[in-house]
Amino acid sequence: MHRFPSPFRKPQAAGLAAALVLSAFAAPALAQEKVLRIAMTAADIPRTLGQPDQGFEGNRFTGIPMYDALTHWDLSKADAPSVLVQGLATSWAADAKDKTKWVFKLRPGVKFHDGSDFNADAVVWNVRKVLDKEAPHFDASQVGVTASRMPTLRSARKIDNLTVELTTSEPDAFLPLNLTNLFMASPAHWEAKLKAVPASVTDAAERSKQAWVAFAGDASGTGPFRMTRFVPRERLELAANKAYWDPKRTPKIDKVVMIPMPEANARTAALLSGQVDWIEAPAPDAMPQIQQRGFKIYSNAQPHVWPWQFSFAEGSPFLDKRVRQAANLCVDREGMKSMLNGMMAPPKGTVPPGHPWWGSPKFDIKYDVKGAQALMQQAGFSAAKPVKVKVQISASGSGQMQPLPMNEFVQQSLKQCFFDVQFDVIEWNTLFTNWRQGAKHASANGAHAINVSFAAMDPFFAMVRFTSTKTFPPVSNNWGYFGNDEFDKLIADARNSFDDKARDGALAKLHARIVEEAPFLWIAHDVGPRAISAKVKGVVQPRSWFIDIAPMTMD
Repeated sequence: MHRFPSPFRKPQAAGLAAALVLSAFAAPALAQEKVLRIAMTAADIPRTLGQPDQGFEGNRFTGIPMYDALTHWDLSKADAPSVLVQGLATSWAADAKDKTKWVFKLRPGVKFHDGSDFNADAVVWNVRKVLDKEAPHFDASQVGVTASRMPTLRSARKIDNLTVELTTSEPDAFLPLNLTNLFMASPAHWEAKLKAVPASVTDAAERSKQAWVAFAGDASGTGPFRMTRFVPRERLELAANKAYWDPKRTPKIDKVVMIPMPEANARTAALLSGQVDWIEAPAPDAMPQIQQRGFKIYSNAQPHVWPWQFSFAEGSPFLDKRVRQAANLCVDREGMKSMLNGMMAPPKGTVPPGHPWWGSPKFDIKYDVKGAQALMQQAGFSAAKPVKVKVQISASGSGQMQPLPMNEFVQQSLKQCFFDVQFDVIEWNTLFTNWRQGAKHASANGAHAINVSFAAMDPFFAMVRFTSTKTFPPVSNNWGYFGNDEFDKLIADARNSFDDKARDGALAKLHARIVEEAPFLWIAHDVGPRAISAKVKGVVQPRSWFIDIAPMTMD
């Protein structure tokens, strides 16, 4: 089994609103069924056709339960790092002579929910669905949320029924981690949907599109849960896949219902009124009441960053490093932590001190208003001449914690350091799409920063996609167009290090330089608070953005 080194080694009206929303589509459960009802922060059900949207909340609630990838994160421990483990692949290795080629051995005997076989042909088909524009089943709608997360993958080739070769554009030691995002959908099920498209539809691209639309409402993966009902913007119902290949993850809960509910107070009211059993990101001021009512609050340190990502486009005030560093010195993170009832960790960078990728940066992120004011004055700003800054933010979303009060807190903190901050508040999935289009795109609406939280559990997600000149939009998430030859060289050194110790050393140099150049305002590390009914047992809150529903039980 291959394991990648882990980043963390060493009120009444709201209740009525929630009730009205849920009663519109609530269905009584059979008495003998164990039904788990989850209120998500997303405003819509994440895509169900294989590659979820809605950020990593999509992976959490429609990816991991319904599908499998070649590699998985180990989500079984709360007191140890989440590391890479076998998924649909049982082993993998880069070719000793050509590091752009990887051979994956596949797990035998796995079935899709429709009864068809998982095999090498299925892997090739799923790679082509997002990378090969000439493939009859290519789906552009799945590309943005997939290709940007595994930018070096180029092709897949069948060696035999249980062996595939994956090819990358350059040597890339990060590929096995990136593949946790490529979920395997059933080719046979898609073909059945294609055959059902009316013969009157003759355009091949339109037939493919309609087949994917039909697939989304009747999906087929290999995961521990299978889809039974899908109502966009309202609910997704999943049933236990009792034939799942991993006995440790064969569900004991009969049914899971996912409900989009982006407003924190509405989620809280729904939990307290018994409408749901589990809510993501409860309202901080309601946590004492939630616990008094017998619900459990789960949280844990996560490889997660809640930042502003700065624009380096022409005219951005953040082109000046003094302004970037001043912003990082002007936020009272301990005050924000108190506001959130302790449900955050103040950051010192993308990863914390003591992490193997830390690297001891020379710039220290702390609360130092006088130091920030001095930097701003050097840059030509003052109370009489503040710098005007526009930031795109959302009102909810995956990993966004409590975005409105948190951003308002930052706004007030920065005011004392001569920042005049305005917000452009947009819907989460739109913001997430804008994140891939970049600061120079019209969708940025002139913003100088964007507030999208991100995972930091692997090197590409944590650092590379934000600092490489090869990840400028629309390739990946370097929204601000930060990067230069120095950073490209540091990234290449890490990507070409297939030895763990050498790779950690290269990543430590990269992280130190990122903190020193400050392309972000690092505001918080999330701890992933969620409130869950005491009748839900076996809940493991891992040190991860994700959580595994499959092993849980219910009284």
